[in-house]
Amino acid sequence: MPAKRPPVPLSRERIIDAALHIADSQGLRRLTMRRLGDALEVEAMAIYHHLPCGKEALMDALAEHVTAVQVERGTTWEDTARAWCRAGREALRDHPGVLALALTKPPKGATALAIREQIDQLTDLGLPDAAEAVRSLRAFVFGSVAVEVQASGWADPEADTWTRRDPGADADFERGLDALLRGLTSS
Repeated sequence: MPAKRPPVPLSRERIIDAALHIADSQGLRRLTMRRLGDALEVEAMAIYHHLPCGKEALMDALAEHVTAVQVERGTTWEDTARAWCRAGREALRDHPGVLALALTKPPKGATALAIREQIDQLTDLGLPDAAEAVRSLRAFVFGSVAVEVQASGWADPEADTWTRRDPGADADFERGLDALLRGLTSS
């Protein structure tokens, strides 16, 4: 008889990973504490040890996980802004199940720190009114990903498959990003 493997300890990271998997594969509405507990092979109440405020804390953690991107500072503010936008887009595209949370949850914790870092980097690189620019850049990224996810068929309950990556969307994103960056320099 093979030896039993010891259970994997429950952690905040494991909870978030399992919740992301459920949200991305089944949709946010299907993410319940009971379903999450089943996926983790624990009682749902065990999750509350790591997220004492329950489902609301879980939703905040998922939004933060997807929106708290980090990038290296580029040589120009344009390079840096491009890196932030591309990283933000990839994180959101990787987790379409939590896009609604990313759009509606106010930035907290690591996300708020990442936004502050982005503003500081762009300011240090000479972009005037970097805070306003970051708001515009974030709005562009969130909006383009929302359109891309909508067009992919991900949220359509009748769809058997959905388009995970559309090369046309890449070109549209880069064209829109170029236009936005040009607009930021002319203001």
